[in-house]
Amino acid sequence: MTIKAIVFDLDGTLYQEDRLGEEVNRSAIHYVADLKGITPPEAEALLEATRAADDVGGTLSRAVVALGGTLQELHKRFAADCHPERLLKPDHRVRELLQLLSTRFQLHLYTNNNRDLSGRIMRQIGVDDLLDRVFTIEDYWIPKPDRRIIEDILAKIGCRAQETLFVGDRYRVDLAVPESMGCSVFEMKTTEDLLTLADLVH
Repeated sequence: MTIKAIVFDLDGTLYQEDRLGEEVNRSAIHYVADLKGITPPEAEALLEATRAADDVGGTLSRAVVALGGTLQELHKRFAADCHPERLLKPDHRVRELLQLLSTRFQLHLYTNNNRDLSGRIMRQIGVDDLLDRVFTIEDYWIPKPDRRIIEDILAKIGCRAQETLFVGDRYRVDLAVPESMGCSVFEMKTTEDLLTLADLVH
């Protein structure tokens, strides 16, 4: 079966910047501290324990919900507390890769991030004009991984599972569910790994 569409994760996949991840983490810690009336160090320990106990990827979003928070409030805080404009720089290699891939494939994005912050990140790394469709947490308010969302994305992009490649940096969060449904998957850890996708065109 020929691949027709590629669905990328955003954070840790199309860019890598630990400091932005730290801003996101700090924002979640302060939300849990406010929610529970505890200190930030206590909230951090609670979040870590909750993530460790989650058997489907241990994402921050899932941990905050498990502790009684809402995704809507969490992402409102992320949008206010996180500053990709200060931390991210475009990597021309990633832009060139997406330009190359777009000559042969539909390119989409599926992220656990919110629309505001995702948009700012994509503009900052210089890829916002290269993606056909962007699916964020705000489309469903259900964090990855979730089979129903993958089914919906496939329906909306008009591709069968066998025609779709999912690309991400966390297998359990980004790739396990699509792979179980028959999609191709590509797990990457570095930007250099990501750049090997150019081989799909050559």
